[in-house]
Amino acid sequence: MRKSIVAGNWKMNGSRSLVNEFFTLMDGVNKQAVEVVICPPACFISDFQGVDFALGGQTMSELDNGAHTGDISAEMLLELGCRYVIVGHSERREDHGETNDMVAAKAAKALAAGLTPIICVGESLQTREAGELESFIAAQLDALTATLSASQLAQAVIAYEPIWAIGTGKTASPEQAQQVHAFIRSHLAAFDSNAAASLPLLYGGSVNSANAQELFAQTDIDGGLIGGASLKVDEFRKVCQAAG
Repeated sequence: MRKSIVAGNWKMNGSRSLVNEFFTLMDGVNKQAVEVVICPPACFISDFQGVDFALGGQTMSELDNGAHTGDISAEMLLELGCRYVIVGHSERREDHGETNDMVAAKAAKALAAGLTPIICVGESLQTREAGELESFIAAQLDALTATLSASQLAQAVIAYEPIWAIGTGKTASPEQAQQVHAFIRSHLAAFDSNAAASLPLLYGGSVNSANAQELFAQTDIDGGLIGGASLKVDEFRKVCQAAG
């Protein structure tokens, strides 16, 4: 049975006072039923020492430690206590020009170091309306399967984030989200059926306490990658409870 995961992506938000609020996050959350992950800005990761949920980075370099000003390596994230790292978020692809091949390389580097990558895929509204959703996402997935082995893929997490629903207040209907998650799983099954069946698939697109339960009830949705709602401890707790 696939495990449920709820990962909060704080993006470029937060403060030490907000960090302190999250030390009570797991009150009332079933830790056996759901894996909770917080991905704060890198400068706040060490402030979370001692919490009873997992930590993750928001990105990492596909390169080794060295002369790469401003980057953060997998080894650095591990030393800070991270178990997860987000790779290929749409904002990284858009703002920093990360290609499908770069994202695949980051995922491979994370796995080799012992981190679990949360690999983001998803389409813009223009791509969806042009009828190119499946071919667009297939290209993102194919870069992964060209780089990762089946056993590596089985250790990763995929997050589907419709770009048109990130931070806009718009959300794919549960049926729309399930349709894409089912496509992702079936496309990966052509590469390796066992890895595809066991791989956790998360939905990321304006998930909140009002819609989380219905989204997480879908057959191929195993949790969420949460943006804005992850910045409010009570709201995020409710999302986590919906997954458990």
